[in-house]
Amino acid sequence: QVQLVESGGGLVQTGGSLRLSCNASARTFSRYNMGWFRQAPGKEREFVSAISWSGGGTYYAESVRGRCTISRDNAKNTVYLQMNSLKFDDTAVYYCAADPTGLLRLRLTTNDYTYWGQGTQVTVSS
Repeated sequence: QVQLVESGGGLVQTGGSLRLSCNASARTFSRYNMGWFRQAPGKEREFVSAISWSGGGTYYAESVRGRCTISRDNAKNTVYLQMNSLKFDDTAVYYCAADPTGLLRLRLTTNDYTYWGQGTQVTVSS
């Protein structure tokens, strides 16, 4: 069973930055496509960003494009989400997700992912 553990969330003022991390307990992490999603109170879980297992492909939701950067360190079994210029609407629980199929893809929907972390809270104060 693969475990994903997110960290790095917290309380930040509008305009601030956070870097989220997700560590995976998977021997073959380097072949996992990874993604970040978020869920605000009363809303559905939504896609934020994805990175292919090679790291050569990335994709962002329109709402965060230009403000966020996804990256990965396969030697550390970790994927990151650097978030800058945070807005009040970025407030949500952020989830890390893993697609272990080994196909070189950018996965953009919740159904594409097999494993999920427990989430880390990001709160942006206005």
